[in-house]
Amino acid sequence: MERITSFCVDHDKITEGIYVSRIDGDVVTYDLRTRIPNGGDYMDAITMHSMEHMFATYVRNSEIGDKILYFGPMGCRTGFYLLVRSVPNEAVLDVVKDVLGKIIAHDGEMFGQSRKECGNYQELDLAAAKIEAVRYLDILNRCPVTFQYPD
Repeated sequence: MERITSFCVDHDKITEGIYVSRIDGDVVTYDLRTRIPNGGDYMDAITMHSMEHMFATYVRNSEIGDKILYFGPMGCRTGFYLLVRSVPNEAVLDVVKDVLGKIIAHDGEMFGQSRKECGNYQELDLAAAKIEAVRYLDILNRCPVTFQYPD
């Protein structure tokens, strides 16, 4: 059986950052890596779920919102996937940073935190999303971004 692309990357070399995971025509899958793989530090379910609600809402309402196909967590709990159509890498990075800033500054209700809107609405915490956004924004601001996985 053919191995999927994400299993072909050496996870012992990946650090925190943002990478182009794959390109399918005009769709780019970004690996938003918030944790070092197999490093023992993983997002808990509440943080991951809360970031998903906040980031997905803000990014779909951004200037590239009509180009967003998907945003969601990695099962390994070390980051997220963002699928975008026809947007340059640098513009995606700018939007990701802007969205993280909006999560940090968010003053209001958690998006989608009701029984009607979410299948696990009680497992959401805005403070957890803000802590994760601060953490990841700091990484993106201090580490050089090449969008390429380490060799």
